[in-house]
Amino acid sequence: MLHPLKSSAERIRFPLWLKWLLVGLMALGVVFRFVNLNHKVYWHDETYTSLRAAGYTRGEIDEELFQNRVIATSELQKFQRIKPGSTPLDTLRSLAVEDPQHPPLYFLMTRFWMQALGAPLEWIFHSPLTVTRSLPALISLLALPAMYALAWELFASHEIALLATTLLALSPFDVLFAQTARQYSLLTVMVVVSSYLLLRALRLTNAPPPQRSHHYRKPPPLWHCWALYGFSVAIGLYTHPFFALTLAGHAAYVGLDAWVFQSTGTPLKNTLMGFAGAISGAIILYLPWLGVMIVNAQRAFATTDWTQFSPGIDYLLKLWTLSFTALFFDLDFGFDNPWNYWLRVPVLLLILVSLYSLCRNTRPSTWLFVLTSILVPFLLLAIPDLVLGNKRSAVSRYLISSFPGVQLAVAYFLATKLSMKTLYSGRSQQPASPTTPLVPFLWRGTLAVLLTGCLISLTVSALSTSWWNKDLSYANDKTADVINQTPNPLIISDIGDDYTNTGDLLSLSYRLNKPVNFLLVKDPEFITTPEFKVALQGNTAIAFRPSRNLKATLEQTYGKLSSALTLEKLWKIPPSNSISEKEVGKSKRNVK
Repeated sequence: MLHPLKSSAERIRFPLWLKWLLVGLMALGVVFRFVNLNHKVYWHDETYTSLRAAGYTRGEIDEELFQNRVIATSELQKFQRIKPGSTPLDTLRSLAVEDPQHPPLYFLMTRFWMQALGAPLEWIFHSPLTVTRSLPALISLLALPAMYALAWELFASHEIALLATTLLALSPFDVLFAQTARQYSLLTVMVVVSSYLLLRALRLTNAPPPQRSHHYRKPPPLWHCWALYGFSVAIGLYTHPFFALTLAGHAAYVGLDAWVFQSTGTPLKNTLMGFAGAISGAIILYLPWLGVMIVNAQRAFATTDWTQFSPGIDYLLKLWTLSFTALFFDLDFGFDNPWNYWLRVPVLLLILVSLYSLCRNTRPSTWLFVLTSILVPFLLLAIPDLVLGNKRSAVSRYLISSFPGVQLAVAYFLATKLSMKTLYSGRSQQPASPTTPLVPFLWRGTLAVLLTGCLISLTVSALSTSWWNKDLSYANDKTADVINQTPNPLIISDIGDDYTNTGDLLSLSYRLNKPVNFLLVKDPEFITTPEFKVALQGNTAIAFRPSRNLKATLEQTYGKLSSALTLEKLWKIPPSNSISEKEVGKSKRNVK
């Protein structure tokens, strides 16, 4: 594959002030990744990152917690720290037994990070959240040089590469997940890195030896290039199973580019053999965890059955719009608020126009790579959702494989419009029209509005205590505010109808600013015992997301529960009836 813009790259030139502005904004995007790291709700899934890395399984945690007894916040959070006497094998076992759909690479990295820097970082920043969230924030920085390299490999233009890197640095979506203690920032890095290594391997494979030696004093062996690509694919697969969507996009690109846009011959054979060899090597490296997933497939399906809920086409369309536009603009006015979508229409139009311009003005091998990197991962999720009624494509983080392609297309379009020669060269060749002087301001204004939208989104998000990506734990900041304002609160909960209360109780514990006790119920029948009444004495009892059976038993025993936060399923329990001192003395030992 040859550089597509070798003949036209010379005409893409930015003013010096614009280059420095983009560099400054890129640096600002780096800063935003570390602003208020411990400010937002520690999401349900993030608590699972900590407990898996720590070497615990949820089964043993539930077995210890939900035993009809009162525990303190500190006893909850001990499961977020390295398990005494555990090893990395415990982290592997926790994932293999309970979460086989999550490969172990990121969780092992988190474990080593917690062991090496956990204590000093927590001492410096006074929060354990900074420990686990600083790792993905640092990892996300690797995506910036990788994006520059990918854009250069694709367009051979420093200006396009600079703008694409700036858009990634300021992307509200990418910054949001760079501050999330999950593997998504690493997934972004591997999507971009593997794409760059693929294009590099293809270019060197198809280039004649003189051209290959022009770029290198000593041309690297081609098998080195394909081996690097294969290794990056293996790392991507060990990061997240949906990296396979990126791999599918790469396969579609190589196949279509080879058979449709290139003549057959030795280069075609070398290309297909190199790609097949790299993928075969990656799969061999991935076989150990692939075996784990196959053996525990039933468990993997059970823990992801929530994606089989059928939300309807209107829901999918809304989420697709929110997901792709969140790369540039991300203010949350409420899911059903029309302004949440009208304000994103210009961004959506910009993406579509950018893709159209890319297809019209670049070589087929260039636009084909961008389109396959966007459409193949998206359609592999969206089509089954439309046919079977699932909602995987509605989960924004599952579309990460598609997002770098969108940023590359927008960067290409704006860079060509902002080029000094594109804006001014035509004036001496044709009569100036009345609107010609406005052209520079139009495209500079477009870029200014786009970057301003990114900065506003980043600022609002940085100052917020929760955001849309917190999912199950979205309202835990409001829940914690109620509890923090309640005198002598006692939080009553059980495992919940959907078995998610373990993670959300851990999430909630990080938001509490005073000592709070939890009474975690194993059997709803415990509500009717004297021991339960003893625990309520002198406390304000609050039920946190009780299961249907637990809520029904509470209402049968204590009367109608008053709603503290309806949507958050937080209920205040009426004061308990007094019991005799004899019952108190008999029951105290069983409760504490």
